[in-house]
Amino acid sequence: MLDNPEATKEALVQWIRDYFSQNGPSCSAVVGISGGKDSTIVAALCKEALGAERVVGVLMPNGIQSDIDDAKAVVAHLGIPHIIVNIGTAYEALTNAIIQGEGYKAVTGRSDISKDAGINTPPRLRMTTLYAVGQNLPNGARVANTCNGSEDYVGYSTKYGDSAGDFSPLANLVVEEVRQIGRLLDIPKYLVDKTPSDGLSGLSDEDKLGFTYAILDRYIRTGEIENPETKERIDYLNRINKHKLELMPSFHPQC
Repeated sequence: MLDNPEATKEALVQWIRDYFSQNGPSCSAVVGISGGKDSTIVAALCKEALGAERVVGVLMPNGIQSDIDDAKAVVAHLGIPHIIVNIGTAYEALTNAIIQGEGYKAVTGRSDISKDAGINTPPRLRMTTLYAVGQNLPNGARVANTCNGSEDYVGYSTKYGDSAGDFSPLANLVVEEVRQIGRLLDIPKYLVDKTPSDGLSGLSDEDKLGFTYAILDRYIRTGEIENPETKERIDYLNRINKHKLELMPSFHPQC
């Protein structure tokens, strides 16, 4: 893990300042606030880099969010302006429009939304919301990506959803390194150590992945892992999800 978390934290803050000085000197940072550690830490880093008045938190429950109070506690503690946008109505309207679309049943062979579409549509609506909020701010905005390196390694994110954004402070930090940074920031400590979950299935991220972040972090950083079956699963997830981390392929004509 990080040998000098304090130095890394200071470098992160300066990196954010440098990014904005080159890509929007008067812009705000827009951060989707879920109530989990990653978005909390990114918001706190942006506040330290830019000042509270230039960080806008956006809370985006999909109908009822069980841990919405944690998200509200984040923006209150940081003292940043925030907006609450409930995407539930938009999600229902879009999914209904899709399944009622002319030819939908004939082409897909179904009359409902698939499990994967149901899981991935809300994060994509949230990213759309973040950009829409940003474009309504008086000085413009850049949208923060809040994914960490452990999640990215195994594809535990939604393409064009939470994996999108304009700048990504945590992309090269594994979960425990993110927590090391979080412990140095002025944020509620229970959020730094909060068990990651999607808030929908009743399962933690680790339950769904089939291994702990501690095992994954160690494997990413050292290549060491005891259980061959776990290694095989991590390698498989990394392999099938590489497309999420690569630029969209484009054809280059030769003539």
